[in-house]
Amino acid sequence: MGKHHALKLYDYHVWANKKFFERLKELPKDIYDREIQSVFSSIAKALVHIYMTDTIWLGVMQENSMEEVQASIAIAQEKTKDKSLEEMEKLFQSLSEEYQKFLNNVSDLDKEITPVHPKFGRLDTHFSELVQHVVNHGTYHRGNLTAMIRQQGYSSVSNDYVFYLYDSTKK
Repeated sequence: MGKHHALKLYDYHVWANKKFFERLKELPKDIYDREIQSVFSSIAKALVHIYMTDTIWLGVMQENSMEEVQASIAIAQEKTKDKSLEEMEKLFQSLSEEYQKFLNNVSDLDKEITPVHPKFGRLDTHFSELVQHVVNHGTYHRGNLTAMIRQQGYSSVSNDYVFYLYDSTKK
């Protein structure tokens, strides 16, 4: 049996984020935090949003209390405040290592999990579905990043799942 689909999806999420960091480092430095009229007011803010959301969902999957998740948000806000592109890349790398360590130690990725949100209530779901959510969220906002890069006059980077599949078969 091969790797669980949820782990493969998460690997794609990491791969696609790395593709963006590589592309952004090739572009003029000022596009990273330049204020623009778009979905987010800067590429930096879009990256912070992805990072914050990934942080929240890792806490949920670890079955942390809502208080612990809220505390992790405050820590992540402090960690990401006024960070350079290179510093954000390191934060993403570190968070992906935390995810991979956690996910690789979950004995059953199809196991039920029941997080309780203060506003939305109880959710009966599975680890694999939450991983899918993290990946979908990242994909959605990488689309925003692509538009924001193009809006500033530059080409973005191909990061569709199928390109990840092609790339991962070369290894």
